[in-house]
Amino acid sequence: MAESPAPARLSLAGRPELRRYSRHLLIPEVGLAGQERLAAARVLVVGAGGLGSPVLQYLSAAGVGRIGIVDDDVVDLTNLQRQTIFATSDIGQRKATVAAEHVHAINPSIEIDAIPRRFDASNAREFVRLYDIVVDCTDRFSTRYLINDACVLEGKPDVYASIFRFDGQVSIFNYSDGPCYRCLYPDAPPAGTVPTCAEGGVLGVLAGLVGTWQANEVLKLVLGIGEPLAGRLLLVESLGARTREVRFERDPQCAVCSERATIFDAVVTEFDEITDESDLAPADLDDALASATLLDVREPHEAVLGLVEGALHIPASQLEARLHELDSARTYIVACRVGAKSLWAVRRLRDAGFTRIRHLQGGLLAYAATRESFDFF
Repeated sequence: MAESPAPARLSLAGRPELRRYSRHLLIPEVGLAGQERLAAARVLVVGAGGLGSPVLQYLSAAGVGRIGIVDDDVVDLTNLQRQTIFATSDIGQRKATVAAEHVHAINPSIEIDAIPRRFDASNAREFVRLYDIVVDCTDRFSTRYLINDACVLEGKPDVYASIFRFDGQVSIFNYSDGPCYRCLYPDAPPAGTVPTCAEGGVLGVLAGLVGTWQANEVLKLVLGIGEPLAGRLLLVESLGARTREVRFERDPQCAVCSERATIFDAVVTEFDEITDESDLAPADLDDALASATLLDVREPHEAVLGLVEGALHIPASQLEARLHELDSARTYIVACRVGAKSLWAVRRLRDAGFTRIRHLQGGLLAYAATRESFDFF
């Protein structure tokens, strides 16, 4: 990817696939000229998950000429509840590759760049530089800040969205001298304090609602129509069927987009990396339990999905009050669903004087993936 992807074919006049876009051509704000702008557009989608699924499907159906898909993950069974671009037969395969195949099946006339790599500081600016618009469909704070910083430094708009349980957010950063992500959120929350979708859950259809809105903002930018969500944060509340808007402006002290900027390159800060020196690999858990007790700190609503036989179950929210139930002379392997609550619990136990503590890396979900059969999540 050293060279910039060539723009898609610029002239659609007289081409047989114009029938595909006939409903666009009937709209005065789109028409043939607008469809040609879509064909010439290059859009990078970072993340092919819950948000990326509707974004990729609608951008390809709309005729966006070149779409890049960056995602280093593989399809997992738990993805299928909301990541509608994948099927059961795709489990275990690279998301970027499979998504590219499905998108190409939707619209064979467009170009797709499947990039099964992690979006990180070593490639962020290179990837962003090659496209006109970047769509942030990720669920990690570190990647959101990295996308934002790369977009500011390369002068590209960042179409952002996030979802959690029943609520979502949509906005556009770094567009037409508008504010960036750091203007709205200067600092990330401390690691482990904000649950991810994998921890707290998300209603599957919410990904479709918010991701479709995100795709709509991309099309507006390409076509130059409507009022983009720059300087406006759209809040979507699916349970109440309500939306509301929060306006925000550029921060004159912003670390990346102000005259007093201190960030001059896309350098990732791992705000939310879940690591610990006592990490235990999921594949090693069975052997380790021969001389240790599994301490399951999942909350009751998570444990409903299944308990691990022989484990001691103390929800993270009750840990402080129930420390007296633990024996500091015993060895505990602390686990939750994906490894965030458990990391917090490990650190709290150490603060309380417990020294025989290990942490299950990736949580019980990662452990379950190493077994041929399991009945918990």
